[in-house]
Amino acid sequence: MASFSIQTRTLASGEARFKTTVVVKKNGSIIHREAKTFKKKELARTWGKNKTAELEEFGVNKHKTCSIGQLIDTFIDDRFLWDGTGRTKQYVIKMLRDCDIANIQSDSLKTSDIIEHCKNRLSAGAKPQTIYHDIAYLRSVMKKALPVFDIKANFEIFEEAVPVLIDMKLVGKSNKRTRRPTTDEIERLKEGLLKRQNTRANGQIRIPFIDILDFSILTCMRIGEVCALRWDDLNEGHKTITVRDRKDPRKKEGNHMIVPLLAGSFDIIIQQEKSNALIFPYNSRSVTAGFQRVRNELGIEDLRYHDLRREGASQLFEKGYSIEEVAQVTGHRNLNILWQVYTQLFPHKLHEKFKE
Repeated sequence: MASFSIQTRTLASGEARFKTTVVVKKNGSIIHREAKTFKKKELARTWGKNKTAELEEFGVNKHKTCSIGQLIDTFIDDRFLWDGTGRTKQYVIKMLRDCDIANIQSDSLKTSDIIEHCKNRLSAGAKPQTIYHDIAYLRSVMKKALPVFDIKANFEIFEEAVPVLIDMKLVGKSNKRTRRPTTDEIERLKEGLLKRQNTRANGQIRIPFIDILDFSILTCMRIGEVCALRWDDLNEGHKTITVRDRKDPRKKEGNHMIVPLLAGSFDIIIQQEKSNALIFPYNSRSVTAGFQRVRNELGIEDLRYHDLRREGASQLFEKGYSIEEVAQVTGHRNLNILWQVYTQLFPHKLHEKFKE
């Protein structure tokens, strides 16, 4: 016998959430339970009615199940899914394949199982910020199980588990980085990179590290975006360029954006050879690797290539550009992220306001 109930809870913001729990009983014992949370009570009620009707008609075992490890293998074997998965996410998913949680059936995962996994990872030395990715990426895999593979997976359990994990401090979001290279560090990096680009081995492609470093700072672009720029997308008259598929958490593809080439960034592009469809036809990993080797040789600590993007945004703010104008360069859709950079730079300016 299938039935459902609706629980109402109020968030800290005052908004209401409605959690529908569907259970199936046999001989007085619960043999199946699943839940889903909605913003509107009517949606919660509709889902509950439809789910109970489905379970009454088809039974609990309408869809096949497998271990989470087997589900991960199936996900990896699907090229349409796996090829579109980023390197970091691929690494985490493969790691999960070898964890104890992989032995649990896809439709039987419980909050206690997730807590146990997080405790094991924490005891092995992983940080809460790292473990958070475990949970996020596992949920992503399980969410695709039913629509893609017709495999029943209890991904709804994460809605219940994540708040508990946060309360227990087993998972956490990464701290916002504030690292900026000093003027001295940039000069030393340029000297090291210049030496590296001028001492390439026979047959090795000469990467113009200095141009790419300066261009990365001036345009606030990610290194992957820099190495994907095309001559066809350059508008010399307007001194702009179209950045294709710019990173956006809400949209994976088609997020093209016209970006102004400020300061000397346009001149850097014009100086490049037109021997390829790409303006900077180099492997972004090779550029990053060269940067890291020089950085390590110089003993510069805790500086990542991606920090150059923050450096570029900081310089724009220091030149007097507004947050909206800086966003046109950086591509940020969420202005709150840029606001954090801005407030890190100018809290002392409030003293000057007070004196006025």
